Amino acid sequence: MPTTVMAKPTMQRARARTSTQPSSSRVEVLVPTPNSAPEPSPKRKDEALSIVISPPNVRRATVTVVGISPYVQHKFSHKALAIMEATQRAGSLAKKGRKRDARDFDADYHAAMHISTDGWVGIPCPSFRNAMIDACRLVGFQMTRAKLAVFVESDGYDSEDGTPLIRIIGKPEIHKGFARNETGVADIRWRPMWREWSANVPLRWDGDQFSPDDILNLLHRAGLQVGIGEGRPSSPNSFGLGWGLFEIAQ
Repeated sequence: MPTTVMAKPTMQRARARTSTQPSSSRVEVLVPTPNSAPEPSPKRKDEALSIVISPPNVRRATVTVVGISPYVQHKFSHKALAIMEATQRAGSLAKKGRKRDARDFDADYHAAMHISTDGWVGIPCPSFRNAMIDACRLVGFQMTRAKLAVFVESDGYDSEDGTPLIRIIGKPEIHKGFARNETGVADIRWRPMWREWSANVPLRWDGDQFSPDDILNLLHRAGLQVGIGEGRPSSPNSFGLGWGLFEIAQ
């Protein structure tokens, strides 16, 4: 028996029967109606798109933070960098007949500080900025967007490597600590420690992404939950020592 299709002005399912099998089978066909809306035509390639870009909404504020745990600094010394460069330049002859000099722990202590071109000691600006970006994961804000929206401005620059710095207020002391090198060998480290410290942090942020209260709360979370410097809770190599924590001054 031939297949028949019944069509009406509206969409209708047409049924057909076939006699090639003992039991009948159905074939459904969708028939478009004359009143159906036409498909939208594709946009032309030369059609102009309207894009509106607002000007940057830059906001600034300087926030005073006060340490609630010791801050310990460990800069990669310029001397160690020079020795590494000389060793790589010497190649296979680097260790042949080389005399090992006595270690100067006082020099290690001073080399671990970030000293500005004006002579004062500072905290690297990326320490605060990275802590604030890390804190974004605690509040559900995308870290990739925070990298483009939160910045810490500097008071000066490191006299050797140009690291942007914020001046630290406080007096350091020598901290003699035990550590292990990447090879697992035990080592002694002399590093500067500030038991009491504070700093005035100049912040710059995108006002379309964060409100002033958002920035203050983000910095506060960074100080209480992330930390800065050696032994901070967010240290990638350990669980930290609870160092480098701070709060916003009232």
